[in-house]
Amino acid sequence: MSGKLWIPRFILITLLFISSRVNSQCEFSFTGRNKVFHFNLASSIRNYPHGVLSEDGFYKVEANSSVLWFQLCDVLIFNHDPPRCVGCEDCGGPSHCGTSCSALVSENVRGYDVCTSLGHASSTKVDIIDKEDPGKGVIVQMSTGNRNQNCSLSVSVICQKTKVDGPLTLAKSGTCQYATQLRHPAGCAAAISGHSSGWGWFSTLLIIILCLFGAYLVGGAVYRYFSLGIRGIDVIPNMDYWATVPHSIQSCFGSLFSRFGGSIRGQQTSYSQVNF
Repeated sequence: MSGKLWIPRFILITLLFISSRVNSQCEFSFTGRNKVFHFNLASSIRNYPHGVLSEDGFYKVEANSSVLWFQLCDVLIFNHDPPRCVGCEDCGGPSHCGTSCSALVSENVRGYDVCTSLGHASSTKVDIIDKEDPGKGVIVQMSTGNRNQNCSLSVSVICQKTKVDGPLTLAKSGTCQYATQLRHPAGCAAAISGHSSGWGWFSTLLIIILCLFGAYLVGGAVYRYFSLGIRGIDVIPNMDYWATVPHSIQSCFGSLFSRFGGSIRGQQTSYSQVNF
């Protein structure tokens, strides 16, 4: 019985590994204008728990005699009305068309709908749309990697914080290179300032000093407790000195206040001696 259970577990682990790998490919960071722009297309955002992924399992756009289905950061999923077309190599074949790729295009050739795979999630690459305006969005590119006919799809995910629009357009260049775009909140970057606040080095130095001071107190207390047999509050090293620290600080501030207060009173006295 245990021998039969390891097979589904292995499949589940493999799917989880592939999913995490694909999602990591949909992360992208760009440094510009003293900021780091971070995009995570597959992460959950408000009103869109799956990020840029279509909850229907695919996006669809038509132009002329071509129909394009695609899914970003995952494979196509057709819960109903799957593509019915000739060909569909590298994407499930005619009987299971659209089940093993991330982008599929159908074109009418001599009265027949011929489907061609345009890319897989594993080939996903993300880049910035405009380096002069990094907040505009990103381009998601995928390809088949076929040496004979390397088809590809480029999807421009333009930042739009309030709602999703598109895809509305479909452009073709070359034999089977397609491009489309959609507006989506997932195309909006999380911008992190690249400038240090000026306190970074000071904070680091302060933390180091506090750590050294803590190590000194702990180490000294352990030594005095176990080696010298000292108990109680006297286990703290140099307890007499630390007991005088608050009084020393108070005296220091008192002398400063008296010095500045005396100079201010002297100035006020000198001003009062002037008669008009």
